[in-house]
Amino acid sequence: LMTKVETTPAIIDGETVITDEIIEVRAPFDGNLVGSVPRCGKEHLDRAVKAAHRELKANALAPWERAAILDRVAELLVERRDAFAHLIASEAGKPITVAEGEAGRAVNTLTYAAIAARTLTGETVPMAGTEKGDGTIAWTERVPIGVIGAISPFNFPLNLVCHKVAPAIAAGCPVVLKPASATPLTALMLAEVFAEAGLPAGWLNVVTAPGSESSALVEHEDVAMITFTGSPDVGWGIKESAPRKKVTLELGNNAPVIVEPDADLDVVVPKLRTGGFLYSGQTCIAIQRIYAHSDIHDELLERLKAEVEQIVTGDPLDHDTEVSALIESGETDRVEGWIEDAVRAGATRVTGGGRNHDGAVLMPTVLAGVTPDMEVSKTELFGPAVGVASYDTFDEAVGMANNSRYGLQASVFTSSLQRAMEAAERIDFGSVLINEQPNWRTDQMPYGGVRDSGNTKEGPPYAVEEMTRERLIIIRT
Repeated sequence: LMTKVETTPAIIDGETVITDEIIEVRAPFDGNLVGSVPRCGKEHLDRAVKAAHRELKANALAPWERAAILDRVAELLVERRDAFAHLIASEAGKPITVAEGEAGRAVNTLTYAAIAARTLTGETVPMAGTEKGDGTIAWTERVPIGVIGAISPFNFPLNLVCHKVAPAIAAGCPVVLKPASATPLTALMLAEVFAEAGLPAGWLNVVTAPGSESSALVEHEDVAMITFTGSPDVGWGIKESAPRKKVTLELGNNAPVIVEPDADLDVVVPKLRTGGFLYSGQTCIAIQRIYAHSDIHDELLERLKAEVEQIVTGDPLDHDTEVSALIESGETDRVEGWIEDAVRAGATRVTGGGRNHDGAVLMPTVLAGVTPDMEVSKTELFGPAVGVASYDTFDEAVGMANNSRYGLQASVFTSSLQRAMEAAERIDFGSVLINEQPNWRTDQMPYGGVRDSGNTKEGPPYAVEEMTRERLIIIRT
């Protein structure tokens, strides 16, 4: 067992917190111990919320102060990119080159949050448009909604934490963050950077509690808003348990791609490789369903097979690795089981399947002949596999793409402007990408979906608006 000295402490009200029980953090690839964190409980979450609520009432930060802190955090993150990337790769099993990209994206997230803090404003109200309003002037201001309870997932332990914490600070809201138990170390390192950048104690509290303790945060009377990224079942459960709070949810997806016969396969196929297998498919917008027109289906499948067979698997700390172990062995078992179920139900394994690296890594897999009733087609997979099916008409393709409980991002590849505009009109997802794969995002854009993909838009300008409320001021002149 690790000693308390070796345990990375939680951060509550600017103080380090150690508990008798710990949560071990192990590398997904080889099971080596990366570190450990305290196993905090309800009393720690309560203490963190009270500290944040105190800061909200007694130590408000002006917008320029919030922006200056966020800018300083971004600067420090640039200086420490390699350290953050190495930690992400170690605890999340993310290939180091992808982890480096995540650290770079987090800088953008922080920068856009600083811009949002500096430009946060309301609007004037046309009071003289009615007789009663004549002789008055009115405007609105955006004010902090209150303490933010943030629950973040394992797969982007830096950037998705930044997508919650940075807009909250920009909005003037202190935060209690509960990071995923599988990847808490990156969040704690980020909290140290925020403190170094001048964020006052109590503004960012990182409580390393297991998910079973989350109700103490969700239901706390001094928490005004919960922001959650994770599974639909957990997310909607949170919303039901906190009906009087604002609850913003970024949940799952089952990203479809339609490839029209006029698409350039030289462009499409490498994008399918990236979109389907980046970080072993453990992203909300990873490609899962590929619908190829019957005229080009066989050629696309042949090319995709060759492309996927070039993917390098192995240790995430190796710069050549593209696909490594899933976050835990149980997830590997589940994904492998879904693939086997699909094959038994009639799908063809074009390439992949099985494991290598002493069973740690599930090989990148392409399935053909998938049908909508297969688990690999209807439920979010979160693993290194894609399914391909053919279609004859665009109406058929749109129907298959929309046939999902999810609705985050979808893509269409075509050289026809008319077809692109038709896709934008008819595909019922939060985002429709034309000639780009759906596992693509810039951090300033409005990102969010419909149905079981959630109920909000992330991206600092949009998250800041969610984390503030409108106050109306009227003056009789």
